[in-house]
Amino acid sequence: MVNLWRSIRFTVVFAILLGLFYPLAVTAVGNLLFPFQAKGSIVQLYGHPIGSELIAQDVTSDALFHPRPSAVNYAANASGGSNLGPSNPALLSEVKQNLQAVEKQNPGTPVSSIPPDMVESSASGLDPDISVQDALIQVPRIAKASGLGEVYLNNLISEYEQRPVLGIWGDPMINVMRVNLAIEQRLGR
Repeated sequence: MVNLWRSIRFTVVFAILLGLFYPLAVTAVGNLLFPFQAKGSIVQLYGHPIGSELIAQDVTSDALFHPRPSAVNYAANASGGSNLGPSNPALLSEVKQNLQAVEKQNPGTPVSSIPPDMVESSASGLDPDISVQDALIQVPRIAKASGLGEVYLNNLISEYEQRPVLGIWGDPMINVMRVNLAIEQRLGR
């Protein structure tokens, strides 16, 4: 009986410590040290929230960079991939459709130079980043549609390129929200 009461007290104490105090402490530290990230990394344009730099949005304008394809149609409340295996006919069909869309939007691009992230959905369906190669392929289309020069757009890609962590982990990437925001501001929209 003594062990039963000891177990109950132990459970209650640790439930309060780990279920209440620890989450409050972590939230407080996060808000203090990383306020932008703790509040969802919300990006603002002219004082109005337009999205999060952590969640891709569907972009249809030819004057802006397009994110990776999404298996969940960019719905943040339905995050997830298609879970289709590499030999699944539905996945092969999806990739072929995405490849056709990329070729239509970026005419003259050799199929061999199209990176996988341009035609394959990410695991979450909401990946906010694209590869540098993906961004460079989109430059001629964006320059034509926006009136911005290709040199300016290439410099923008270099400016917004996120390098691998410690120069080791990951690949160089471009955050679509950030680079599109720079284009929108340049165009005065």
